[in-house]
Amino acid sequence: MQESLYFLAIIPPKDICEKIYAYKEVAFEKFGSKASLNSPAHITLHMPFKWKLKKEQLLIEKLQQFRFDEFPFSISLNNFAFFEPRVVYINVPENEKLNKLQKELSQFIRRELNIFNADYKDRPFHPHITIAFRDLKKSAFSEAKAFFSNEKYETEFEAMQFCLLKHNGNVWQQFIRFAVIG
Repeated sequence: MQESLYFLAIIPPKDICEKIYAYKEVAFEKFGSKASLNSPAHITLHMPFKWKLKKEQLLIEKLQQFRFDEFPFSISLNNFAFFEPRVVYINVPENEKLNKLQKELSQFIRRELNIFNADYKDRPFHPHITIAFRDLKKSAFSEAKAFFSNEKYETEFEAMQFCLLKHNGNVWQQFIRFAVIG
């Protein structure tokens, strides 16, 4: 049976995505990390999961039923941070409404769609926007860390929706946006 990969995320506005894409290009050109170029800038709300293509409409219909009364809310992006030994990301400072959205959406997905990400269940939610990751060689990480530690990037945007992304076999693409004003 044919399946596809999906995940749920908040996608910043276009101008912010363009700026973040430029940072991803720097990570590729200077440090050889191109994996993050395969997805738009995003804050992951639910990690990738497989879903049967023939049931895709059910997935969409269920996600349309999700409600979050806190939309819109503000999200700040504040400079760069690192997960040793390979990840460079834009930091998302603590955000109570974002944490609440992620928790409620994850519970909804488990309850309504029976989707569980066992590999990630023990990891706390740590919102961020990835600039470089799995293909950043450990030997290049310290250089990348030094470079991005000296870069300053701060902005803010209003989150008004979340997005279902779908993998097309090569890259992640925005598939459907869900405006979930309660």
